[in-house]
Amino acid sequence: MDKVSGQKSAGTYLYPPIEPFDQRMLDVGDGHTLYVEQSGNPDGLPVVVFHGGPGGGCSPMMRRYFDPARYRIILFDQRGCGRSRPHARVEDNTTWHLVADIERIRETLGLDRWLVFGGSWGATLALIYAQAHPDHVAYLILRGVFLSTKRELDWFYQGGAGVFWPENWKQFEDLIPVDERHDMIAAYHRRLFSSDLAEEARYARAWTAWENGLASIETNGIGGSGPSDYARAFARLENHYFSNGCFLNEDQQILSNMDRIGHVPGVIVQGRFDMICPPLSAYTLAQAWPAARISFVAKAGHALSEPGITAELVRTMDGIAAQKSAQN
Repeated sequence: MDKVSGQKSAGTYLYPPIEPFDQRMLDVGDGHTLYVEQSGNPDGLPVVVFHGGPGGGCSPMMRRYFDPARYRIILFDQRGCGRSRPHARVEDNTTWHLVADIERIRETLGLDRWLVFGGSWGATLALIYAQAHPDHVAYLILRGVFLSTKRELDWFYQGGAGVFWPENWKQFEDLIPVDERHDMIAAYHRRLFSSDLAEEARYARAWTAWENGLASIETNGIGGSGPSDYARAFARLENHYFSNGCFLNEDQQILSNMDRIGHVPGVIVQGRFDMICPPLSAYTLAQAWPAARISFVAKAGHALSEPGITAELVRTMDGIAAQKSAQN
């Protein structure tokens, strides 16, 4: 776990590890099968977790943000990543496929409404899903907000964040010829989808290391890329989505449709020093969302595992559970 000086480790705030009571592979069509699991209380308050990326996959730690006695915790790997199959596949893999998959999961589990918990790309997907199906969302809990705009993508992939991390940016940029650097996402796309596995692996590791190196406030810039199969899925899927504007119809689509979910209660937890998803997006979202509360975490960056962010998210989920219990 990342540590911040003067704070406890993130694990201190989490509930103890638990095992799922249900694990399954769900056929969602188009040749895709999703890994889906449930843990906690089968009769508890249902909460579904949207992981980041796109392409990141869920992890056992994500179960631990919720009181297992009070929550029915639903995790799944989105198309092409984690334990879902086929691995790293981008065909029939768009935001709207994912929204349909989420509805398939909800219906399969026999749920009418659920809480939606997501960070980074997971927050993006949560907002898009909620706008498409507001009647099925009881609460939104978002972390490290990304609104899928050109401004945000330019910040991270055209040198904005590189102002703070010039040595990391140089490593990321130097792999691309000078005459292609005006569009780094497109330049990496050509190499991540070159059909040369060695080249794809090299650029996948670079793409993933650039992001991982900036995730935590305590980072020294060395983030690593993880196992090669993970890096390839993460980089290819993320680049695929970003190359296509996350398959939205307009740059400001999420903000333009906030009237659809303005009544849905929500909490936004945002690291003050988030280098990947700067706080302006979270602030702008909160201004357009009357039923939401925003909490800036002072000594935190982007990572879910940062102590301040973890503490605030666990406190939030405990508070929602207590509120729901009081209403019953």
